[in-house]
Amino acid sequence: MTEAAACGIDGVDTGLADPPLLVADGVTRWYGHRLGCRDVSFRLWPGEVLGIVGESGSGKTTLLDCLSGRLTPSDGTVTYRTAGGETVDIFSRPEAERRLLQRTEWGIVRQNPRDGLRMGVSAGANIGERLMAAGGRHYGRIRALAGEWLERVEIDHDRLDDRPTTFSGGMQQRLQIARNLVTHPRLVFMDEPTGSLDVSVQARLLDLLRGLVARFGLAAVIVTHDLAVARLLAHRLMVMQQGAVVESGLTDQVLDDPQHPYTQLLVSSVLQA
Repeated sequence: MTEAAACGIDGVDTGLADPPLLVADGVTRWYGHRLGCRDVSFRLWPGEVLGIVGESGSGKTTLLDCLSGRLTPSDGTVTYRTAGGETVDIFSRPEAERRLLQRTEWGIVRQNPRDGLRMGVSAGANIGERLMAAGGRHYGRIRALAGEWLERVEIDHDRLDDRPTTFSGGMQQRLQIARNLVTHPRLVFMDEPTGSLDVSVQARLLDLLRGLVARFGLAAVIVTHDLAVARLLAHRLMVMQQGAVVESGLTDQVLDDPQHPYTQLLVSSVLQA
């Protein structure tokens, strides 16, 4: 259930929603005297896609790294409701537990697929490693699932034993998506998932992502500078400027009727392009 269904226009909980999957409360990150992000709070529900937009340096990737446990906030908390129903403070848990979440219940799709893949092993091994991290042990079953997921992301099954170095950039990104989604994570973090691709490849990948998110009911946090990507994928949008959230709401509301001058500037720059 999205926040729109769970809350009134003023954000008051109507009590109709399941407990939130992810809660950020006052998340702040400093790099010495330089601000990364400041006092960011929100709730994300199962099956909801949250887009975070803003220009380079606005703090959106810093925030994503804090949410996904890759970067420790200077202040604030991030809590997550596990598959077992336990609500955990991510940064009060040992690093090994965070890594286990990242390999099982979460997925992390990076802008450069080479950062999210092992380039020295086959495509099948990239997917299989994720399955083994989640407890898979039967080689035949792991290989079969890896082949199924290659086809799901529109890569020929015959490429199962090929290394990602032989793939195009778009294929590498689709392989990274398969690697992350094969274990059916409950929450996926995506950092500019189409940012490094040609425009023609972007459209195909976006259509694939939209279908996978809907089919598997994924909750996701997607960082992008591209408002068209945000409109296509996100139910709800947060706009960041200089480390702070300056506007948030349902995606179409924010993009069709922006209230903050910075959001208005972002939207008008796209219309003028």
